[in-house]
Amino acid sequence: MIVDRSCSVLSLDIFDTVLWRRVPRPTDVFALVGSRLRAAGRCPSWITDATFRRMRIAAEQQARDRRESWGREVSLFDIWREMPLEAFGNAMLEELVATEVDVEREITVVDLDIAQVVQLAKKHDVPLVLVSDTYFTEEHLRFLLDRQELGTLAQDARVFRSHQHGLDKASGLWEIVLAELGREPEQLVHIGDNEIADHEVPAELGIRTLHYQRIDEDFAATLDREREQLDPFGPHATHLDPQHGDLGLTSLRAKVLQSRPPGSDTAWRYGASVLGPVLTGFAEWAARWAHETGTPVLWCPMREGELLARLINDAAQARGWEVHARPLWLSRHVVTVAALDRFDEQSIADFLRKPYQPTVRQLLAMLHLRPGEVPALAGELDTVLDHGSPIIERVAVALTEAPHIRSYLAARVAATRDRLLAVLRDAGALDGPELTMVDLGWGGTIQYYLAQVLKTARTGVTPNGLYLATDYRSTRVYLAGLRAEGYLAQAGHPHEVAATLSRSPEVIEQCVNALCGSLVDFAEGGAPVLSTSSAAPSQDAQRRAVQDGIVEFQRHWNRYVNSAAGSWPDLTEAGRDRLGRILVAAHQAPAADEAALFGNWKHEDNLGSAVVTRILPEDLEPAIPYLSPNDLADLDMRDTFWPALIAAANPHLAAAVQAITAGHADPAMFEPCGKPFRSRLLHRSVDGRWQDGPSKRVRINHNGLSFARLSFDGGDTDLVSLVIPGRPAIVRIDWIEARLTAAGRQVSEPIRWDCAEDFAGLGYRDGRWLGANMVEFLSSDGAVILPLAARAGGPVTAAQITVGFAVLPQSMSRLAPRLPGGPAMSRVSARLRQEYRVRGATGVAVGAARVALRKLAGPA
Repeated sequence: MIVDRSCSVLSLDIFDTVLWRRVPRPTDVFALVGSRLRAAGRCPSWITDATFRRMRIAAEQQARDRRESWGREVSLFDIWREMPLEAFGNAMLEELVATEVDVEREITVVDLDIAQVVQLAKKHDVPLVLVSDTYFTEEHLRFLLDRQELGTLAQDARVFRSHQHGLDKASGLWEIVLAELGREPEQLVHIGDNEIADHEVPAELGIRTLHYQRIDEDFAATLDREREQLDPFGPHATHLDPQHGDLGLTSLRAKVLQSRPPGSDTAWRYGASVLGPVLTGFAEWAARWAHETGTPVLWCPMREGELLARLINDAAQARGWEVHARPLWLSRHVVTVAALDRFDEQSIADFLRKPYQPTVRQLLAMLHLRPGEVPALAGELDTVLDHGSPIIERVAVALTEAPHIRSYLAARVAATRDRLLAVLRDAGALDGPELTMVDLGWGGTIQYYLAQVLKTARTGVTPNGLYLATDYRSTRVYLAGLRAEGYLAQAGHPHEVAATLSRSPEVIEQCVNALCGSLVDFAEGGAPVLSTSSAAPSQDAQRRAVQDGIVEFQRHWNRYVNSAAGSWPDLTEAGRDRLGRILVAAHQAPAADEAALFGNWKHEDNLGSAVVTRILPEDLEPAIPYLSPNDLADLDMRDTFWPALIAAANPHLAAAVQAITAGHADPAMFEPCGKPFRSRLLHRSVDGRWQDGPSKRVRINHNGLSFARLSFDGGDTDLVSLVIPGRPAIVRIDWIEARLTAAGRQVSEPIRWDCAEDFAGLGYRDGRWLGANMVEFLSSDGAVILPLAARAGGPVTAAQITVGFAVLPQSMSRLAPRLPGGPAMSRVSARLRQEYRVRGATGVAVGAARVALRKLAGPA
């Protein structure tokens, strides 16, 4: 419209259009004014930033109320006359007003996109006017607008102020603008952020408007979930920087989201508004560290290294630092194998205890051994290396008992180490006394084992680590005397940040990783040998969109860095706490669309095995209606990577979790009143001995439903006694599911009991089947007996039992009237079907004979 002269006047709103503030809310500026006055000795120490902010808000309200009969528009002087001036050292009114204007000048930023529009209008001789609802005088506004980026706008543009005319834009100022300009409404084009004052009202008059929206509905929801984490005056107070406010993070995130490309979706938004700011700060911090320590090259292990190196290089370039970051192929698996330098039974057993349990076959592949080379393991190739099982010790013995196998294993490990060292030398990573890596972090595993490799090879090189965050597992890195620094958290502190990231790290890892498989080895020429990527094309496209959003935020950030000529704040120190809280809020309260996006992603363990797991496990999806907030807290890493993602799939559950996280609700509110009762497992070994298993508190959620997941491993088991409510009760059992390991092999399909026939065919202790899926338990030990070995085809060595149920408690006195049991014929026929399914016709005959013998024997 400017270029083709289809508008004769361009009108602009000032605040949140031409200028935006580096604070989350306009009123947050008042806190900075209080801080400035206190630093200058003009404000007593007992008036905190939050107190001054509240005083300033109330003073403005009082000033407007006093002028009600003349219109509510006031000046900044009117507002300050409502403040207790004697509390500010009897400073002159003009001095106090000038302080607030000075702070506004420092905290406001020229919108570079609007600045381009201003320059274009000037080039095409289109006059500009500024129309603003404000208490600032025209002199104040021209001072605020006197910026290099805006050229002569402060002198050239005509200003229409609400205080000047006694009317705001929503109640008559636009009519005054048209009358004084002598223009028809359609000759004006107005750009502003307010839905009503800048869009609806002028549009009704015929003025053409462009709604320059600051915060859209989706970003408002993002800010809502962050409010408890980020509110500078809330329970998790994070004080604003006295000079730079929130460093512009809120406004700049909003700007980036408004400039999103067509077709951008949840993935892009997540990258731009959550991970973009965090990784931009991390990259600036790493680049500054290298600049100040004189480290010319930072090495970024793959797969994260591709994106991290790009972000670091762009950050260094924007700041003018001579720092370069380079991707480097490394992985936890490769350095762990290469660091093996002892081949005794205990060392091998320690090596086998990986966070994710591979099968024996996968283990041999990791160690470059073929099954025939360790014949003792030929019958155990598909056995899972379960931490609680004696299989680990047996495999360790098999790999170390024969000298030729130990020698062979040592040779293979040495070859892996040599290939790794050759890659490091060729890349130039061993050229200096220190090799500084930049990685996401968590436990510092790569650094720890790489140090051992470099020490074994006597390279004289020490690896340093710069990490987004490290948790308590990194303690061994520090005890080894290695330098490892964390940006958001270090060695598990602050606890909330470290614990949140290390509990659910998978999505951020997937978002940052290159779109390829993990490193499992190097070829003789040094080329990386990668596993096959398990991600579907849709997941790769979504990950690429997240990374595009990350890069787009940094591009906007660096644009302001370049424009400010050295005066733009950096995120190396002041931004850490704020960015950590943004990330924590995103992890603790993912939105429903984020849950839908990330829930289907697959995650590789990156430890050399072929283990791939969905972020939201399929077996937990049916359990969501049964879960309470405290059930989520009970789930461990083997159950789910990201418990909060499960909650996001149910609005009521999500609200409860958010209330607990924010400190608004006590977790005890979501527990049944009275004595706590527990679901329990007892398992019987094949020699007939019963052993106590795990237990879990019975909870009742907002649907009146309950959930329990109980696991055991070790020993050969044939029966399990599942105590469901742990008290006298009538129980509706919706489903029982058992995931089993039998004879060292995981049973491929879970076993389920979920229909009347299933429950009729089961045995009960101190309880009885009532029909359908209803069971009456008569005591705290009442249980359903699950014939695991019979269903699995052999003794069970490990099991995970999950049950969804609803409880109608009965009196502990056992005096409540008993309900009639289920049809006898149904119970008999169900038992016969169970016998036939497990043992065939012979089993049915044996069962019938057993019943006949009991009848002949009579009552006990």
